[in-house]
Amino acid sequence: MYEIWLGLNIFYEIALTIWPALLALVLAWLALLLAARRRLSVRALRGALVPGALVALALFFTLPALTQSALSNMGYWVDWANLLAMALGFGAAAALLAWPALALWCPRCQQGACAARG
Repeated sequence: MYEIWLGLNIFYEIALTIWPALLALVLAWLALLLAARRRLSVRALRGALVPGALVALALFFTLPALTQSALSNMGYWVDWANLLAMALGFGAAAALLAWPALALWCPRCQQGACAARG
């Protein structure tokens, strides 16, 4: 349990160091949501899962190297859980950012056409 709490504290401390970038990202996402509010649909959400999955998969394999480690150094289940959680978290963030962007640029989503069909 201590390792999980330590991982969450490290995540929080890193977020504190980059809070201006996180704030800008949230504001950009809210602006995209506002711009695409009438076009948001399940079809655009399904399309956004693709870039989210690609980001998660790429980060699963590259995140250890980005932190000056390696997959071979992952010997404890908490290490694997943290790696998976970080990769899935960034993948979910990428999908959430891609959702309104795809809804804006979807040719079928003009004037809410996708929302009627799902």
